[in-house]
Amino acid sequence: MTSTETHSTESLLDQIEGKTEVEILRLLSELFPGQVAFSSSLGYEDQVITDMILANGIDIRIFTLDTGRMFPESYTTLQKTNNRYDTKLEVFFPQSAGVEKLLTEKGPLSFYESVENRKECCFIRKVEPLNRALKGVKVWVTGIRAEQSNNRTGMQAIEWDGGHELFKYNPLLAWSFDEVKQYVKAHNVPYNPLHDKGFVSIGCAPCTRAILEGEDFRAGRWWWEDESKKECGLHAR
Repeated sequence: MTSTETHSTESLLDQIEGKTEVEILRLLSELFPGQVAFSSSLGYEDQVITDMILANGIDIRIFTLDTGRMFPESYTTLQKTNNRYDTKLEVFFPQSAGVEKLLTEKGPLSFYESVENRKECCFIRKVEPLNRALKGVKVWVTGIRAEQSNNRTGMQAIEWDGGHELFKYNPLLAWSFDEVKQYVKAHNVPYNPLHDKGFVSIGCAPCTRAILEGEDFRAGRWWWEDESKKECGLHAR
């Protein structure tokens, strides 16, 4: 019997009741030894979770997806994180054949032309590498927060992800953006300097911009698209 067969979403939710995020991360690492992984985008939220894991010596893999279109500041953040915690975050890159075919057939900016093209690019650069990174994983830790977008408000701290056949744990789901920033400051966590320039959500350079005062949290991502379509497929429900 596998570890996922001995647990249910309900039983895990019961077990984490009243525990802190660090306590829950440690519990999951003990319930699913060697089968818990955290995917970091190197943004504010994910740097908080990285600190929770590494500063407390919790046995959870941490990996990031390098799409090949990242901001220079994101690479700097990766290096600073490795240096700060004396670690080496795993890096997953897209398959070269898929990128080469996309750029040859549709050019380097096809994602501006249609939602379908943008999602194709996201799949090649993010979703496929994520699928490889999650092989053998039973619990996927994410930096999702409920206030980030409308389709995240109904999520639970722990959910069953049928697409990947694993549990997903969202430790910061109920956190506000201010709480995230306060943690970063209090624990002196290295963070992406683009956050100081109005970037609240940081992805690929051609698809991310700073937001203006009063704009929605996701306004800086794929700003040329309809609000209801602003997901890349990593957290499709």
